[in-house]
Amino acid sequence: MAVSVAREAGAEASGATAPLGFRAGIGCADVRGEGSRRADVALLISDTRATAAGVFTRNRVKAAPVVVSQLHLKKGAARAVVVNSGNANACTGSQGLADALRMAQTAADVVDCEPGEVLVASTGVIGRSMPMERIRAAIHQAGQSPDSNQGQAAAEAIMTTDTRSKESVARFTVAGITHTVGGMAKGSGMIHPDMATLLAFVTTDARIQAEPLAELLGGAVRASFNTISVDGDTSTNDCCLVLANGAAGGPELGPGTPEAELFAGALRAVLLDLAEQVVADGEGVTKVFEVRVRGAADPEQAAQAARTVTTSALVKTAIHGGDPNWGRVLAAIGRSGADFALDRCRLCIAGYELFAMGRPIPVALDQVAAALGEARLTIEIDLGVGESEASALGCDLTSEYVRINASYST
Repeated sequence: MAVSVAREAGAEASGATAPLGFRAGIGCADVRGEGSRRADVALLISDTRATAAGVFTRNRVKAAPVVVSQLHLKKGAARAVVVNSGNANACTGSQGLADALRMAQTAADVVDCEPGEVLVASTGVIGRSMPMERIRAAIHQAGQSPDSNQGQAAAEAIMTTDTRSKESVARFTVAGITHTVGGMAKGSGMIHPDMATLLAFVTTDARIQAEPLAELLGGAVRASFNTISVDGDTSTNDCCLVLANGAAGGPELGPGTPEAELFAGALRAVLLDLAEQVVADGEGVTKVFEVRVRGAADPEQAAQAARTVTTSALVKTAIHGGDPNWGRVLAAIGRSGADFALDRCRLCIAGYELFAMGRPIPVALDQVAAALGEARLTIEIDLGVGESEASALGCDLTSEYVRINASYST
């Protein structure tokens, strides 16, 4: 059976609570101390002990919750994930580590499990102390009546500068049993993942061991979150966590089996959908563009070339202004480090071939400019040196992005 994907936002059980045996609750801690009554703490619970895996930021500055979750994941199992928005709990020293551990302990008391079975995540301003008494109270509030219909509410609680929540669901069938993979993510700025995006949480009611789960998660992240960029900045808090509780029943999805491949396809589909939602909701974004590179010497160089174009400030501003300045794309390719042959290179923007075989192609630039007015467009590049290909997803750079980030901490 083919994998089916849907966002299902607003459904009774959506996103991370769509799979069987998962519930969520929310609480308000007014983390930023602004008197807000908006939910900013989420608790995601598996009814039974689930196998678990995660990928984390490779930034050498790691937030305290990243350190705690990496430690807890050594057991390959978890019962819950506790998340707060508004404060990253990063660069906060020994107190920050103690606070992340207290979040795990408080959630464990609520869920009735061991603290080591709780994964912790935070997002928000770096370098500020956590308001732990309010956060602990909010965790207890979130645990009062967790429900499968709280998936969208949890996705909203983890937002910072996001303008909308991000959820996705995929389903596949094994031995007559339908399995579900569900996920939620947050991310809008500081997006240039080197593992995942800011925060993403994925659940499934399929049965799979921790080691193959971790391997499949790594592959899915490389094909999804690691292909996107909003602003070229990698966060201190990036994490993507997955829990598999086996609640749907059916056979264990052994590594290398057709059944495991179905699960892998569903996992990739959910992460790809979430990744695209993150870029589309980038801070100040008005346009999304995909860069497709082919003719590269190897896959790594193809990916490097594609990502260099998506992160070029000159390319991003040209796309925002509808300026068909294709020389900026070639210049980005030239500094990407990827091998390419200028006399065999081809470049198309928004369906118009603008450069081929070392020279410009005559074209009505006003038509290209009009095409650049679309909200979604494609840049295609042939490097002319091999057979490998890759793609990456980026967005325009706007004055609104500058406004948001010029006053983020104040």
